[in-house]
Amino acid sequence: MADAFFTCRKNVLLAKSTSTKIEGIFAATRGRSVQEEQEALLQQWLEEGAGNLPACESAPAARNGSATLATAWVEGSELLMSSLSDLNSAPAVAWCAGQQLTDLCALASSEPQDHVVTEVDKLPAEEAVAVVGSAPWVAVVPQADLQAAGCATSDAEGLNEDPAVLAWSLGCGAEMVPTEPPAWPAQDAVQFCPLPAEVPYHEILWRDWEDLSVQPCELELASKNAPLFEFRVMSYNILAQDLVEQGLDLYLHCPPDILSWDYRLPNILQEIQHWDPDVLCLQEVQENHYWEQLEPTFKKMGFACFYKRRTGRKTDGCAVCYKHSRFQLISVSPIEYFRPGLDILNRDNVGLVLLLQPLLPEGLDLKAVSPLCVANTHVLFNPRRGDIKLAQMALLLAEIDKIAKTAEGSYYPIILCGDLNSVPDSPLYKFIRNGQLSYHGMPAWKVSGQEDFSQQLHTRKLLAPLWPSSLGVTDSCQYAAVCQPKKTGRRKYSRDFLLQFQFCDVACERPPELVFLEGVTDAKPEIVSRVASARERPTSVVTAALNIASSSSVLGKFCLCIIQHGLNLTSVYSHFLPQRGRPEITTMPMGRGATVDYIFYSAEPVQNGSRGGRRLYRDGVLKLLGRLSLLSEDVLLLANGLPNPFCSSDHLCLLASFGLEVSSL
Repeated sequence: MADAFFTCRKNVLLAKSTSTKIEGIFAATRGRSVQEEQEALLQQWLEEGAGNLPACESAPAARNGSATLATAWVEGSELLMSSLSDLNSAPAVAWCAGQQLTDLCALASSEPQDHVVTEVDKLPAEEAVAVVGSAPWVAVVPQADLQAAGCATSDAEGLNEDPAVLAWSLGCGAEMVPTEPPAWPAQDAVQFCPLPAEVPYHEILWRDWEDLSVQPCELELASKNAPLFEFRVMSYNILAQDLVEQGLDLYLHCPPDILSWDYRLPNILQEIQHWDPDVLCLQEVQENHYWEQLEPTFKKMGFACFYKRRTGRKTDGCAVCYKHSRFQLISVSPIEYFRPGLDILNRDNVGLVLLLQPLLPEGLDLKAVSPLCVANTHVLFNPRRGDIKLAQMALLLAEIDKIAKTAEGSYYPIILCGDLNSVPDSPLYKFIRNGQLSYHGMPAWKVSGQEDFSQQLHTRKLLAPLWPSSLGVTDSCQYAAVCQPKKTGRRKYSRDFLLQFQFCDVACERPPELVFLEGVTDAKPEIVSRVASARERPTSVVTAALNIASSSSVLGKFCLCIIQHGLNLTSVYSHFLPQRGRPEITTMPMGRGATVDYIFYSAEPVQNGSRGGRRLYRDGVLKLLGRLSLLSEDVLLLANGLPNPFCSSDHLCLLASFGLEVSSL
């Protein structure tokens, strides 16, 4: 601090004085604080400055300034700013205030230039202070009391504060992000430090609301003809506190205080309350936090809540909450993916499926709206076990199929939320969106697309059948007990009965719809004598029929390598930000951005519509009205990743607005 004041005095005197002895005096006195030398230097400064004043004012001003400043120097360097304030408050030396400000401004500039100083000289004192205030770096010096008895005059009343004090507190109160400090000379320079300003997280992490209700013409026409039941759905992985404490290595970039639950809980609740969803799907909800804090708070906010903890020793789970003023519960089905004895389902992940009845407002008594199926899940994270992810998703889709299927065989509108631990356009994502997946021989790590393990040898591959029949789930992701039962009145024919028709005329004709199989159905059976036996004529129709049956079993095994579903789901988000040319991000583990959180909703597939292997959809009974935009990786890096003081989870929340068509009874 003493060196800083010493350099300040030197630079100011050099700028003010015309004497060539100042440099030598300061060089000789550097490191010493002799009172006589200080008084002599200040007296020389005052005499040279007073020489430019009128004769009637120079003497009293010099005496007044000398007495005041000498006392200040004796008291110590800490009172330097107060002494300068008293000096500048005197009418005799008020003329040098602007010049002092200009000199200090030049000192505060990272690259001092002559033309900049010249431009500041031409400005009034107030405007010069504003220019200087734009500097992002300031010197930390205590400000002085501006009240000086007997020194206030009419000339100083125009100045709100002492110019020297203003110059030393440049940029105070301004909100800015610190940059790299300027390269100051090591010897004779004031030591500057960055402002302790807060990073403007609310500006960096600003998310726009995208209104999609005005884009499709069909939606506008439908809205005019029929009213819509509008509601909002939020999906949010709130990061369980136990998982934070178990994996602190993942959050080394975060200050420890923002990782505490007492800090994160108010931020999470405030974010949920701000967006005010009607349906809330949460993942990684710690059980004790749910029962002690979250559920009581949500009930006060008007939610009815359901929770399912993960099996085993896991302490977190999934929760689905809905506004009881907007929906009425029809049914709820918790799902446990763990199945004892099955290697493909040996993990403790869970899910929830609810069937809700929207409540129409008063005045729409003769109107009806379809029930809504809401599902929430958190799929296994392990990037190497894509087979487990597929099996868990098949169980969830089978439960949705059972809950959302109508008596006519169609489905109620469906909304599927969750952390699926799979990136867009991965096989698991395509399976949900396109409705089918051929998985035979696929490496297990490739299912989710989280990481690339192609360089590793002996990776796990998916083989048919993906799960055993004892699970009770078909390849169409339906419960076997719920599927259409087989016809019981079908007759079964014995081999001897079929041998009676081995040489009939009908057997020698090729059916037009017969599937062509090279070497099996491409040969026309020969008409032979009835005396010949089937054993003597291996080319008979019986042999061909047996070959077809054998080939059918091979085809059956090939068909078992395809899993499918008929729910017709599409994603709320496009997973790409066209205005930034970057992909959307929902989480940022270890500084790497990825999209693993989704909101899928049921739509109508376009007939013969596909683009690059992606099925095309259009809105049906359930219409997408808007969504909360996501961020890109470079934006999150500016905020030091996730979590940060503004976002208290390592995931971003997803929010979408929907409209259900309201029809007449």
